[in-house]
This record gives sequence, structure tokens and C-alpha cells, in this order.
Amino acid sequence: MQYPLSPDVKPEFCTTGTFMRLPSSRDDAKLAIVGLPFDTAASFRVGARFAPQAIRQASMTLFPYHPIQKVYPFEDCQAIDIGDVSVIPHNIHRSFEVIEKAVKDLMEQGIVPIGIGGDHSVTLANLRAAAKVHGPVALIHFDSHTDTWDTYYEEKYWHGSPFIRAYEENLLIPDKVFQVGIRGTLNHPGDIEASIELGYHVITTPDLKERGFQDVLNEMKQKIGNTPCFLSFDIDFVDPSCAPGTGTLEVGGLNSFETLQIIRSLTDFNFIGYDLVEVLPPYDPTQITSLLAATIIHDFASLAALKIKKEVTAELK
Repeated sequence: MQYPLSPDVKPEFCTTGTFMRLPSSRDDAKLAIVGLPFDTAASFRVGARFAPQAIRQASMTLFPYHPIQKVYPFEDCQAIDIGDVSVIPHNIHRSFEVIEKAVKDLMEQGIVPIGIGGDHSVTLANLRAAAKVHGPVALIHFDSHTDTWDTYYEEKYWHGSPFIRAYEENLLIPDKVFQVGIRGTLNHPGDIEASIELGYHVITTPDLKERGFQDVLNEMKQKIGNTPCFLSFDIDFVDPSCAPGTGTLEVGGLNSFETLQIIRSLTDFNFIGYDLVEVLPPYDPTQITSLLAATIIHDFASLAALKIKKEVTAELK
């Protein structure tokens, strides 16, 4: 049977509980959806533990074919949804361990993971797994915050610190890290400079508007090249008028159309993993945030399918 199941096979409301009703296993799987429902590292609103299932539910309204990239991403990748990692709600370090193991196991099998968070702390576990399989990696990070703050109430591990901890653990190649969409008020004048001092490239939303994304894209291509790259997307990159269901809202962001245009232009990178974080269903009564998140995941899968097609074409040559 071809997956994901289309509405003319089974109505959208008849869900299996997986993303777009994907199976939990298939031979030759090259892409896997994995839920990362940990949210107790959040500093303000909580509820992102419920995001994986909310986003899966919203995915029921999507169709299998991607008309922009001209692929059937989930079929081309033999995609699966392995369900949620069994995190420990009150213990961030044990949760990181189980997330890292699940993601590392997928990567070692040649399966590209798309993680559905959860708060942004889970990305540190994903990067630990990626570095063990691929060595230090490049990173494209879409967010309104740099998440390179050192401590919060003297705690080093929280959703505002994954990318300073990743730097300290040598999980990233600093001059191949791009943080895009940063905006909003700050605790201190040097908050953004702290990321730059790590060697990261910080593109604020005003920078993005002034330069245009094509210019930023060209710089990322030149710096990152074919280096294994992880893509982390915090839904608060998007303006809250389009994505209200998140934990730390920042006005003045891009709309959903602009966001999808950006993601769909990322066709020339060697992505070895993705995650999407900080969707809070309790603050998303009309499901527009979850639907946008599901659409972005569909786009991630399309990028993975395009990469597979390029590799097959190269082998035939």
C-alpha cells in the first residue's frame, strides 16, 4: 500500500495516530518522524509535550504530493513514524539520554530523523547524536532567540541554552552555524554579541528584511558547502499572528508564506537531521500553529526526498 494514505483511501479524521498515517516500520526507510515530548526546560509557558500528537493530528489535512519540489516525499523516502521517545518529564539529563539514543540509532541506520519537540532543549540531545555519527556538524537555526544564554536561575540546561552547551561540547562547527530571524527585546546589550563571539553567524529579522533571504542563502551555501548539516526550527521564528501557539512570543516576525518560501529554498544542503520545536497546543485553539508545523515538516521531508533523488542521479552517472 502506498503511504501516506490519501483521503480517498481513508477519511482524514480516521487517524492511526502517526504523521499523515505513516507506518511505524518499513524496509529501506530513509526518513523517520520521531516525537520528542519534553517541555520541562521551558522558562515561561509549558505544554510543548503535547505538540507531537497535535502536529500529527494537523497533518491529516495535508496531501502526499509536494507541488513546489515535485516529489512524493514520504513515499520517495519510505518514511516511517516511530512514535514518541519515552522521556522522563522531571529529569532533563535522562531525557537527553533516551532522545540521543533514539536519534543516534536512526542515523546509524542511514535514516534521517525529523524530531517533533518539545521545547528547544531537545536539540542538544539531537546534536549529541549527530556529532557521534557524523562528527561536529553545521547548523541552520531558525528562531527569534539565539538560545546561547548561559544559565537561568543558575541552571545550565534549559531551553535558552542548547547552542552554548553544543559549542562547549564541540558538537558544532562554529563558522558553519547560522542563526536566522533573531529579534525582540533583550536582557542585556551583549546578548546577540555572545553568539557572534562563539563564531556563529547571527541574522536578525531586520537584517533578513534588508538583505533579502537570497543573499543570506548564498552566504550559507558558501560557508556550509556539503558539510553534514542539522536544521533546527523554533516555531517562534514565525510572527505570532501566524503561529500564536508557542511559549515565548516575539512580534515582528515573518508570515507563514515567507517562512515556507525560505524553507523551500534550502535544496543545496547536506541535511542529516531536522527538528521542529516550541509548539504549544494549549495556546493554539484553532490549530493554525500545529498546521503550520505539520506543513514545515512536510517541507523537511521534501528536502530529504530531493537529496535522495540527487544521490541516485549521481550514482547513475
